[in-house]
Amino acid sequence: MLKRRLSAIGLSAALILLGACDFIRVPGDGGPPPETPEPGPAIPPGAPGPPPPDPGEDPWALPPVEEEETPPADPVDGTPPEEDLPAPEMPIDETPGEETPPDDPTGDTPDAPGTPGSEVDPETPETETPDPETPDPETPGPEQPGPEPEPEPVVEPVFSYHAPGALLAGSGGGFAEQVVHAPGILFPIKSAPAYLQSQVFMYGGGVAGGDQCDARNYEYPWRDNFCETRSANRGSPFCPVNRIHQGQDIRVGTAADCNTLRRQSAAQRGIHEVIAVEDGVISSIGTYTVKLRGEGSIYNYMHLNMNRLAVTAGQFVEAGDLIGYVSNDFGGTPTTIHLHFEITQNTASSSWVHVPPYLSLVEAYERRQNGPGEQLEPEIGIASAPEWVIPEGYEIIE
Repeated sequence: MLKRRLSAIGLSAALILLGACDFIRVPGDGGPPPETPEPGPAIPPGAPGPPPPDPGEDPWALPPVEEEETPPADPVDGTPPEEDLPAPEMPIDETPGEETPPDDPTGDTPDAPGTPGSEVDPETPETETPDPETPDPETPGPEQPGPEPEPEPVVEPVFSYHAPGALLAGSGGGFAEQVVHAPGILFPIKSAPAYLQSQVFMYGGGVAGGDQCDARNYEYPWRDNFCETRSANRGSPFCPVNRIHQGQDIRVGTAADCNTLRRQSAAQRGIHEVIAVEDGVISSIGTYTVKLRGEGSIYNYMHLNMNRLAVTAGQFVEAGDLIGYVSNDFGGTPTTIHLHFEITQNTASSSWVHVPPYLSLVEAYERRQNGPGEQLEPEIGIASAPEWVIPEGYEIIE
Protein backbone atom coordinates (compact mmCIF):
# COMPACT_ATOMS: atom_id res chain seq x y z
CA MET A 1 0.00 0.00 0.00
CA LEU A 2 2.79 2.28 1.01
CA LYS A 3 4.57 1.62 -2.32
CA ARG A 4 1.48 2.64 -4.29
CA ARG A 5 1.30 5.95 -2.44
CA LEU A 6 4.94 6.71 -3.04
CA SER A 7 4.50 5.92 -6.74
CA ALA A 8 1.52 8.25 -6.92
CA ILE A 9 3.42 11.01 -5.15
CA GLY A 10 6.39 10.59 -7.54
CA LEU A 11 4.17 10.77 -10.58
CA SER A 12 2.50 13.91 -9.30
CA ALA A 13 5.84 15.58 -8.69
CA ALA A 14 6.97 14.71 -12.17
CA LEU A 15 3.88 16.28 -13.71
CA ILE A 16 4.38 19.44 -11.63
CA LEU A 17 7.97 19.77 -12.85
CA LEU A 18 6.87 19.13 -16.41
CA GLY A 19 4.37 21.94 -16.24
CA ALA A 20 6.97 24.32 -14.94
CA CYS A 21 9.01 23.97 -18.24
CA ASP A 22 8.09 25.75 -21.50
CA PHE A 23 8.58 22.67 -23.55
CA ILE A 24 10.87 19.75 -23.92
CA ARG A 25 12.80 19.83 -27.19
CA VAL A 26 12.29 16.56 -28.94
CA PRO A 27 13.49 15.99 -32.54
CA GLY A 28 10.61 16.63 -34.89
CA ASP A 29 8.34 18.31 -32.32
CA GLY A 30 8.10 21.57 -34.42
CA GLY A 31 10.02 23.73 -32.02
CA PRO A 32 12.56 26.40 -33.13
CA PRO A 33 15.38 24.92 -35.13
CA PRO A 34 18.62 24.50 -33.36
CA GLU A 35 21.56 26.72 -34.26
CA THR A 36 23.47 25.33 -37.22
CA PRO A 37 27.10 24.88 -36.27
CA GLU A 38 29.61 26.48 -38.56
CA PRO A 39 31.20 23.97 -40.89
CA GLY A 40 34.71 23.12 -39.99
CA PRO A 41 37.65 23.26 -42.34
CA ALA A 42 37.64 21.00 -45.34
CA ILE A 43 39.40 17.71 -44.75
CA PRO A 44 41.87 16.93 -47.51
CA PRO A 45 41.77 13.53 -49.14
CA GLY A 46 43.69 10.89 -47.24
CA ALA A 47 43.52 12.73 -43.90
CA PRO A 48 42.31 10.83 -40.77
CA GLY A 49 38.65 11.01 -39.96
CA PRO A 50 36.94 13.70 -37.92
CA PRO A 51 37.79 13.91 -34.23
CA PRO A 52 35.44 12.17 -31.76
CA PRO A 53 32.46 14.26 -30.66
CA ASP A 54 32.82 16.46 -27.67
CA PRO A 55 31.15 14.79 -24.67
CA GLY A 56 29.48 18.06 -23.98
CA GLU A 57 27.68 18.21 -27.31
CA ASP A 58 23.93 17.99 -27.44
CA PRO A 59 22.96 14.46 -28.49
CA TRP A 60 19.68 15.83 -29.73
CA ALA A 61 21.30 18.29 -32.17
CA LEU A 62 20.35 18.01 -35.82
CA PRO A 63 23.06 17.01 -38.31
CA PRO A 64 24.81 19.98 -40.00
CA VAL A 65 23.36 21.19 -43.25
CA GLU A 66 25.79 20.98 -46.19
CA GLU A 67 26.25 24.36 -47.94
CA GLU A 68 27.17 24.89 -51.55
CA GLU A 69 30.80 25.73 -52.09
CA THR A 70 31.26 29.47 -52.54
CA PRO A 71 33.42 30.26 -55.58
CA PRO A 72 36.71 32.00 -54.85
CA ALA A 73 36.55 35.77 -54.76
CA ASP A 74 38.08 37.94 -57.43
CA PRO A 75 41.58 38.88 -56.22
CA VAL A 76 41.08 42.40 -57.58
CA ASP A 77 37.81 43.64 -56.03
CA GLY A 78 36.94 40.75 -53.73
CA THR A 79 33.71 39.76 -55.57
CA PRO A 80 32.92 36.42 -57.24
CA PRO A 81 33.20 36.19 -61.05
CA GLU A 82 30.41 37.84 -62.99
CA GLU A 83 29.14 34.67 -64.59
CA ASP A 84 28.33 33.19 -61.13
CA LEU A 85 26.51 36.28 -59.85
CA PRO A 86 22.80 36.75 -60.51
CA ALA A 87 22.05 39.77 -62.65
CA PRO A 88 21.04 42.73 -60.53
CA GLU A 89 17.45 43.55 -60.63
CA MET A 90 17.21 46.79 -62.59
CA PRO A 91 14.35 49.14 -61.84
CA ILE A 92 11.85 49.65 -64.57
CA ASP A 93 11.68 53.26 -65.57
CA GLU A 94 8.08 53.94 -66.48
CA THR A 95 8.83 57.45 -67.72
CA PRO A 96 7.89 57.52 -71.42
CA GLY A 97 10.41 58.66 -74.00
CA GLU A 98 13.52 57.58 -72.09
CA GLU A 99 15.63 54.59 -72.88
CA THR A 100 17.37 52.33 -70.49
CA PRO A 101 21.12 52.97 -70.71
CA PRO A 102 23.03 50.06 -72.20
CA ASP A 103 25.21 47.84 -70.14
CA ASP A 104 28.69 49.06 -69.38
CA PRO A 105 30.90 47.68 -72.23
CA THR A 106 33.68 47.14 -69.74
CA GLY A 107 31.70 44.38 -68.06
CA ASP A 108 31.50 46.12 -64.66
CA THR A 109 27.98 46.02 -63.24
CA PRO A 110 27.13 49.36 -61.59
CA ASP A 111 25.20 49.38 -58.35
CA ALA A 112 21.49 49.49 -58.88
CA PRO A 113 19.75 52.68 -57.83
CA GLY A 114 18.55 52.51 -54.33
CA THR A 115 21.14 49.98 -53.29
CA PRO A 116 22.52 50.91 -49.91
CA GLY A 117 25.99 52.40 -50.12
CA SER A 118 25.60 53.47 -53.75
CA GLU A 119 26.13 57.19 -54.40
CA VAL A 120 26.27 57.06 -58.20
CA ASP A 121 23.47 58.58 -60.24
CA PRO A 122 22.18 55.76 -62.50
CA GLU A 123 21.54 58.22 -65.32
CA THR A 124 25.01 59.83 -65.17
CA PRO A 125 27.84 57.34 -65.82
CA GLU A 126 30.81 57.92 -63.65
CA THR A 127 33.91 58.99 -65.62
CA GLU A 128 37.39 59.34 -64.36
CA THR A 129 38.64 62.89 -64.48
CA PRO A 130 42.38 62.94 -65.19
CA ASP A 131 44.48 64.77 -62.72
CA PRO A 132 45.50 68.02 -64.45
CA GLU A 133 48.79 67.98 -62.61
CA THR A 134 49.67 64.42 -63.68
CA PRO A 135 50.69 64.24 -67.41
CA ASP A 136 49.58 61.28 -69.44
CA PRO A 137 52.68 59.09 -69.90
CA GLU A 138 51.50 58.07 -73.39
CA THR A 139 50.79 61.62 -74.57
CA PRO A 140 53.99 63.56 -75.36
CA GLY A 141 54.06 66.93 -73.75
CA PRO A 142 54.97 70.16 -75.51
CA GLU A 143 58.52 70.18 -76.76
CA GLN A 144 60.77 72.24 -74.60
CA PRO A 145 62.74 74.72 -76.65
CA GLY A 146 66.41 73.80 -76.55
CA PRO A 147 69.29 76.16 -76.85
CA GLU A 148 69.45 77.76 -80.26
CA PRO A 149 72.49 76.62 -82.23
CA GLU A 150 75.07 79.27 -82.72
CA PRO A 151 75.12 80.46 -86.32
CA GLU A 152 78.18 79.47 -88.22
CA PRO A 153 80.42 82.42 -88.84
CA VAL A 154 80.32 83.68 -92.39
CA VAL A 155 83.81 83.58 -93.84
CA GLU A 156 84.29 86.18 -96.50
CA PRO A 157 86.54 85.26 -99.42
CA VAL A 158 89.90 86.98 -99.38
CA PHE A 159 90.31 86.93 -103.16
CA SER A 160 88.55 85.80 -106.31
CA TYR A 161 89.63 83.84 -109.35
CA HIS A 162 88.34 82.59 -112.67
CA ALA A 163 87.96 78.88 -113.29
CA PRO A 164 91.03 76.92 -114.39
CA GLY A 165 91.49 76.96 -118.17
CA ALA A 166 89.39 80.14 -118.59
CA LEU A 167 92.00 82.10 -120.53
CA LEU A 168 91.46 85.59 -121.88
CA ALA A 169 89.49 85.54 -125.12
CA GLY A 170 91.84 85.33 -128.09
CA SER A 171 94.85 84.27 -126.01
CA GLY A 172 94.63 80.52 -126.60
CA GLY A 173 92.82 77.39 -125.47
CA GLY A 174 93.11 76.47 -121.81
CA PHE A 175 92.87 73.14 -120.03
CA ALA A 176 89.81 73.05 -117.78
CA GLU A 177 90.07 69.53 -116.27
CA GLN A 178 92.76 70.48 -113.79
CA VAL A 179 93.73 69.00 -110.43
CA VAL A 180 96.02 70.13 -107.62
CA HIS A 181 99.31 68.67 -108.82
CA ALA A 182 101.38 69.97 -105.89
CA PRO A 183 99.23 69.87 -102.73
CA GLY A 184 100.62 71.45 -99.59
CA ILE A 185 103.21 73.73 -101.18
CA LEU A 186 103.82 77.27 -99.96
CA PHE A 187 102.94 80.22 -102.14
CA PRO A 188 106.18 81.34 -103.88
CA ILE A 189 105.77 85.00 -102.84
CA LYS A 190 106.42 85.39 -99.13
CA SER A 191 103.98 88.12 -98.11
CA ALA A 192 103.07 90.68 -100.81
CA PRO A 193 99.72 90.65 -102.63
CA ALA A 194 99.85 88.63 -105.82
CA TYR A 195 97.79 88.61 -109.01
CA LEU A 196 97.88 85.68 -111.44
CA GLN A 197 97.38 86.95 -114.99
CA SER A 198 98.90 87.12 -118.45
CA GLN A 199 101.95 89.34 -118.95
CA VAL A 200 101.54 89.36 -122.73
CA PHE A 201 97.79 89.96 -123.09
CA MET A 202 97.29 92.34 -120.13
CA TYR A 203 98.25 96.02 -119.99
CA GLY A 204 101.90 96.64 -120.75
CA GLY A 205 102.31 93.29 -122.48
CA GLY A 206 103.67 92.76 -125.98
CA VAL A 207 100.21 92.31 -127.58
CA ALA A 208 98.07 94.61 -125.45
CA GLY A 209 100.38 97.57 -125.19
CA GLY A 210 99.94 100.23 -122.55
CA ASP A 211 101.72 100.58 -119.21
CA GLN A 212 102.75 97.54 -117.17
CA CYS A 213 102.21 99.53 -113.93
CA ASP A 214 98.55 100.19 -114.82
CA ALA A 215 96.47 99.85 -111.64
CA ARG A 216 94.13 97.42 -113.42
CA ASN A 217 96.97 94.89 -113.44
CA TYR A 218 96.85 94.80 -109.61
CA GLU A 219 93.26 93.73 -109.08
CA TYR A 220 91.44 90.46 -108.54
CA PRO A 221 90.17 88.13 -109.98
CA TRP A 222 93.00 85.85 -110.97
CA ARG A 223 93.18 84.28 -114.40
CA ASP A 224 94.90 81.14 -115.63
CA ASN A 225 97.40 81.52 -118.49
CA PHE A 226 98.83 77.98 -118.73
CA CYS A 227 98.47 76.85 -122.38
CA GLU A 228 98.44 80.49 -123.57
CA THR A 229 99.59 80.93 -127.19
CA ARG A 230 103.32 81.29 -127.81
CA SER A 231 105.44 81.31 -130.94
CA ALA A 232 108.12 78.91 -129.69
CA ASN A 233 107.45 75.21 -130.20
CA ARG A 234 106.84 74.23 -126.58
CA GLY A 235 104.05 71.94 -125.47
CA SER A 236 102.45 69.87 -122.70
CA PRO A 237 100.12 66.84 -122.77
CA PHE A 238 97.73 68.97 -120.66
CA CYS A 239 97.23 71.56 -123.42
CA PRO A 240 95.05 71.06 -126.53
CA VAL A 241 97.75 72.44 -128.91
CA ASN A 242 101.50 72.98 -129.00
CA ARG A 243 103.32 76.33 -128.91
CA ILE A 244 102.02 77.18 -125.49
CA HIS A 245 102.95 78.99 -122.27
CA GLN A 246 104.21 76.30 -119.85
CA GLY A 247 103.74 78.11 -116.55
CA GLN A 248 101.81 80.78 -114.63
CA ASP A 249 102.68 84.49 -114.61
CA ILE A 250 102.37 86.23 -111.22
CA ARG A 251 102.32 90.00 -110.84
CA VAL A 252 103.35 91.11 -107.32
CA GLY A 253 102.68 94.04 -105.01
CA THR A 254 100.97 97.24 -106.10
CA ALA A 255 101.09 99.70 -108.98
CA ALA A 256 103.24 101.96 -106.77
CA ASP A 257 105.71 99.10 -106.17
CA CYS A 258 105.86 98.55 -109.92
CA ASN A 259 106.83 102.18 -110.50
CA THR A 260 109.48 101.99 -107.75
CA LEU A 261 111.07 98.88 -109.22
CA ARG A 262 110.98 100.30 -112.71
CA ARG A 263 113.01 103.33 -111.60
CA GLN A 264 115.70 101.12 -109.99
CA SER A 265 118.54 99.45 -111.85
CA ALA A 266 118.17 95.72 -112.54
CA ALA A 267 120.88 94.93 -109.97
CA GLN A 268 119.12 96.90 -107.19
CA ARG A 269 115.62 95.43 -107.35
CA GLY A 270 114.73 93.62 -104.19
CA ILE A 271 111.30 94.54 -102.75
CA HIS A 272 109.29 91.30 -102.98
CA GLU A 273 110.78 88.08 -101.58
CA VAL A 274 110.54 84.79 -103.48
CA ILE A 275 110.74 81.64 -101.32
CA ALA A 276 111.11 77.87 -101.65
CA VAL A 277 107.69 76.24 -101.93
CA GLU A 278 108.90 73.01 -100.30
CA ASP A 279 112.02 71.32 -98.97
CA GLY A 280 114.49 70.41 -101.69
CA VAL A 281 117.76 71.08 -103.48
CA ILE A 282 118.64 73.90 -105.88
CA SER A 283 119.38 71.64 -108.82
CA SER A 284 120.55 74.32 -111.29
CA ILE A 285 120.82 78.07 -111.90
CA GLY A 286 120.63 79.44 -115.45
CA THR A 287 120.69 82.86 -117.11
CA TYR A 288 117.23 83.76 -115.78
CA THR A 289 116.02 80.48 -114.19
CA VAL A 290 116.44 78.84 -110.77
CA LYS A 291 115.36 75.18 -110.44
CA LEU A 292 114.28 73.67 -107.12
CA ARG A 293 113.97 69.88 -107.04
CA GLY A 294 111.48 68.80 -104.39
CA GLU A 295 109.80 65.49 -103.64
CA GLY A 296 108.30 64.40 -106.97
CA SER A 297 108.33 67.86 -108.55
CA ILE A 298 110.75 70.39 -110.05
CA TYR A 299 109.83 74.05 -109.62
CA ASN A 300 111.17 76.63 -112.10
CA TYR A 301 111.49 80.27 -110.95
CA MET A 302 112.06 82.77 -113.81
CA HIS A 303 112.84 86.50 -114.11
CA LEU A 304 114.34 86.90 -110.61
CA ASN A 305 117.01 89.52 -109.96
CA MET A 306 119.89 87.20 -110.82
CA ASN A 307 122.37 89.59 -109.15
CA ARG A 308 120.71 89.16 -105.72
CA LEU A 309 120.04 85.42 -105.47
CA ALA A 310 120.10 83.97 -101.94
CA VAL A 311 120.95 80.41 -103.06
CA THR A 312 123.58 78.50 -105.00
CA ALA A 313 123.42 75.35 -107.10
CA GLY A 314 123.44 72.17 -105.02
CA GLN A 315 122.22 73.95 -101.87
CA PHE A 316 119.59 72.31 -99.69
CA VAL A 317 116.70 74.60 -98.75
CA GLU A 318 113.67 74.26 -96.54
CA ALA A 319 110.17 75.42 -97.39
CA GLY A 320 110.00 79.18 -96.80
CA ASP A 321 113.71 79.88 -97.28
CA LEU A 322 114.57 82.94 -99.35
CA ILE A 323 115.58 82.25 -102.95
CA GLY A 324 115.65 85.77 -104.45
CA TYR A 325 113.58 88.82 -105.46
CA VAL A 326 111.02 89.61 -108.13
CA SER A 327 112.40 91.40 -111.16
CA ASN A 328 112.29 91.14 -114.99
CA ASP A 329 115.62 89.50 -115.93
CA PHE A 330 115.19 87.70 -119.25
CA GLY A 331 118.69 87.52 -120.71
CA GLY A 332 118.43 90.90 -122.40
CA THR A 333 114.92 90.32 -123.81
CA PRO A 334 112.40 92.82 -122.43
CA THR A 335 109.52 91.58 -120.28
CA THR A 336 107.33 92.94 -117.49
CA ILE A 337 108.22 92.82 -113.77
CA HIS A 338 106.70 89.54 -112.58
CA LEU A 339 107.47 85.96 -111.49
CA HIS A 340 107.04 83.13 -113.99
CA PHE A 341 106.40 79.88 -112.03
CA GLU A 342 106.41 76.34 -113.47
CA ILE A 343 105.86 72.82 -112.11
CA THR A 344 107.25 69.76 -113.91
CA GLN A 345 106.50 66.20 -112.86
CA ASN A 346 107.46 62.73 -114.04
CA THR A 347 104.44 60.95 -115.52
CA ALA A 348 104.32 57.27 -116.46
CA SER A 349 103.52 57.99 -120.12
CA SER A 350 105.44 61.16 -120.97
CA SER A 351 108.31 61.30 -118.48
CA TRP A 352 108.95 64.85 -117.14
CA VAL A 353 106.30 67.26 -118.40
CA HIS A 354 104.87 70.64 -117.48
CA VAL A 355 101.66 70.38 -115.44
CA PRO A 356 99.11 73.17 -114.78
CA PRO A 357 100.15 75.05 -111.59
CA TYR A 358 96.99 77.18 -111.30
CA LEU A 359 94.95 75.24 -108.69
CA SER A 360 98.06 74.43 -106.64
CA LEU A 361 98.72 78.16 -106.39
CA VAL A 362 95.07 78.89 -105.52
CA GLU A 363 95.22 76.52 -102.53
CA ALA A 364 98.64 77.79 -101.45
CA TYR A 365 97.38 81.41 -101.50
CA GLU A 366 94.34 80.45 -99.41
CA ARG A 367 96.63 78.98 -96.77
CA ARG A 368 98.91 82.00 -96.84
CA GLN A 369 96.00 84.46 -96.58
CA ASN A 370 94.18 82.27 -94.04
CA GLY A 371 90.93 82.58 -95.98
CA PRO A 372 89.07 81.06 -98.91
CA GLY A 373 89.13 82.14 -102.51
CA GLU A 374 85.94 82.57 -104.51
CA GLN A 375 85.76 81.03 -107.95
CA LEU A 376 83.67 83.17 -110.25
CA GLU A 377 81.03 81.86 -112.61
CA PRO A 378 82.23 81.17 -116.17
CA GLU A 379 80.22 84.01 -117.72
CA ILE A 380 81.82 86.61 -115.46
CA GLY A 381 84.89 88.18 -117.00
CA ILE A 382 87.02 91.26 -116.82
CA ALA A 383 84.95 93.97 -118.45
CA SER A 384 87.94 96.16 -119.24
CA ALA A 385 89.97 93.39 -120.89
CA PRO A 386 89.63 93.35 -124.68
CA GLU A 387 89.48 90.23 -126.83
CA TRP A 388 93.00 90.08 -128.11
CA VAL A 389 93.98 89.12 -131.63
CA ILE A 390 97.63 88.22 -132.17
CA PRO A 391 99.01 90.29 -135.06
CA GLU A 392 100.10 88.24 -138.01
CA GLY A 393 103.79 87.47 -137.86
CA TYR A 394 104.11 88.65 -134.24
CA GLU A 395 106.55 86.49 -132.24
CA ILE A 396 105.81 85.81 -128.58
CA ILE A 397 109.00 84.56 -127.02
CA GLU A 398 108.19 84.09 -123.35
